[in-house]
Amino acid sequence: MTAEASQAGPRDAAADGGRPLRIALLTYKGNPFCGGQGVYVRHLSRELSLLGHRVEVIGSQPYPVLDEGHEGVSLTELPSLDLYRQPDPFRTPAREEYRDWIDALEVGTMWTGGFPEPLTFSLRARRHLRARSGAFDVVHDNQTLGYGLLGDVGAPLVTTIHHPITVDRRLELDAAEGWQRRWSVRRWYAFTRMQKRVARRLPSVLTVSGTSRQEIVDHLGVRPDRIHVVHIGADTDLFSPDPAAPQVPGRIVTTSSADVPLKGLVFLVEALAKVRAEHPAAHLVVVGKRPTEGPVAQAVERFGLEGAVEFVKGISDAELVDLVRSAEVACVPSLYEGFSLPAAEAMATGTPLVATTGGAIPEVAGRDGETCLAVPPGEPGALAAALTRLLGDPALRERLGRAGRERVLGHFTWARAAEGTVARYREAIADRALRRPGLAPVTALPYGDRTALAAAPGGDRDGVRAAAIPMTDAESNRESRATC
Repeated sequence: MTAEASQAGPRDAAADGGRPLRIALLTYKGNPFCGGQGVYVRHLSRELSLLGHRVEVIGSQPYPVLDEGHEGVSLTELPSLDLYRQPDPFRTPAREEYRDWIDALEVGTMWTGGFPEPLTFSLRARRHLRARSGAFDVVHDNQTLGYGLLGDVGAPLVTTIHHPITVDRRLELDAAEGWQRRWSVRRWYAFTRMQKRVARRLPSVLTVSGTSRQEIVDHLGVRPDRIHVVHIGADTDLFSPDPAAPQVPGRIVTTSSADVPLKGLVFLVEALAKVRAEHPAAHLVVVGKRPTEGPVAQAVERFGLEGAVEFVKGISDAELVDLVRSAEVACVPSLYEGFSLPAAEAMATGTPLVATTGGAIPEVAGRDGETCLAVPPGEPGALAAALTRLLGDPALRERLGRAGRERVLGHFTWARAAEGTVARYREAIADRALRRPGLAPVTALPYGDRTALAAAPGGDRDGVRAAAIPMTDAESNRESRATC
């Protein structure tokens, strides 16, 4: 495809020879600088448009940032009350901000310690999509998994589950100290019960790795035949080697939400203290917010690393690439990842990688000693040994960096991700066309969820309690037993 054609937007025929599709891509959180959901929406929407499709991203705050210059990509803002925005997170809105019963539900859930956004975004999205029935060929949900997306949303539904959030819940409970903290974690993650029920009813699920596929089966109870792996990847044009870029001796770079136990940053901080005994110039740059309290802040103070650990946030893509290129080593210390974009992006720049074997990271990073150095998760001693080895061996850094780049180019690019996703869209459209008529009602909502939705004005009008999708006989029997 020529550069001119790639920028021309939707065409008479898509790149696979089929009819160009009108795609609604839903994301309840779209910040591309914090978390993988925004990164996924940004890059996937661009690559889908380059294949000749028209993508309308429908998102809530923080709104997605989409690549400019692609006529086939547009953004529709579906505003929430933005209860977690800075500098006033967990705010109480003024009376005039309330627009309807969904807003009241959002605030009430927040007041009682829950996280409302997956549910309330799904209800707003359902209302929006039903009002525009026929406008899209396919609806693609980016891990909202809310009750509002059950039933007819005006087009076949395909859902991406990056990994089950129940994994995050388990790890945070394991790290919680005291009954009050454990109660708070359970209440915050109460929405995962909804996501589990919704996931079991979905006709087509995409996920990003074989590990995530198995976790979705084990944790969410989704039938394996409904789950399809479509690997995501790195922007290999942006994240690329630059031999002229200067490297900073001893620099280790990582991307991490500081006090999310899943990310394992506290183990990397402890490892750094050990590494500095042999490499005094070793220092860590963390792409993420600096914590003022909690395990990571305590570890930095305990090991006397105030001058050796730097946090940066809100940087541009170009600045991030420059930062990764400047490092002698990149590190992914996570206890679990459903894919690990930071690993793929670091490898794409040719920066040698130390990574744990948590979750799907080995699927991305490859074999120990061939494309990375791999260590068990949660073991600072093993992290320290691998980092020390790489910092002291320029030839090994060169070999791993080159092999890592080749691995990403061969397996993990956004162009490949878009092609695989379109194939699943077309299957979902064909399945809907062949599906026999007849809908089974959603009856398995727990009492608390039913009353919350039914008591709100407009609950029936928005079709939430009547939402339905076709079920097999076995599923129908199981649902009936669940409500006896």
